[in-house]
Amino acid sequence: MADDRRTVRVLLEQQGRTYAQEAGIRLADRPGPLYQLLVLATLLSTRIRAGVAVAAARELFACGYRTPQAMAASWQARVDALGRGHYRRYDERTATMLGDGARLCLDRWRGDLRRLHREAGGSPAALRRLLTEFPGIGPTGADIFLREAQSVWADVRPYADRRALAGAGLLGLPADPRGLGGLVDGADFGRLASALVRVALDEDCARDVTRAAAR
Repeated sequence: MADDRRTVRVLLEQQGRTYAQEAGIRLADRPGPLYQLLVLATLLSTRIRAGVAVAAARELFACGYRTPQAMAASWQARVDALGRGHYRRYDERTATMLGDGARLCLDRWRGDLRRLHREAGGSPAALRRLLTEFPGIGPTGADIFLREAQSVWADVRPYADRRALAGAGLLGLPADPRGLGGLVDGADFGRLASALVRVALDEDCARDVTRAAAR
């Protein structure tokens, strides 16, 4: 257990930024940040590098697309913003999905994903099902959203999807959410889950963490 805690401490020091933080989202249980997280999850769901998806999200937010009202306004402007963020391979399709998703958020949830959270009663399975109703958000996108949202939705914790658990396995950490949850304070579990995803995506990252933890 002591070795596991040291590994986790090193991991958080090296890779402890969430994807929301990288995208400039100040995550909080408020309509704006939660919607921005949904946008980021949509962008991360396609077969494109995470860095490109994060850059595209930052460009959209810099252009004012921080609310579903703004996102629903202009398809061509969304395409142009995605292009500037180098999200070109899927720009037109994704611009359409973002517009449709914004309208769904407005029509069904009145622009406030806290209503979705309340309808699901804090159940991760129910949240996952409701999230996949958004265009472009499949099971992977729902996992991304919930991995990050658990930082502000305590009833979702500890949430670790298959990719995060794969990263845990590479580091010799417990390969189940409850076991991982015992290694960090609750509020840090979202950071841990994001860091484990980075380990799963980059073998060099796993080696660096393992070596540093062994010193």
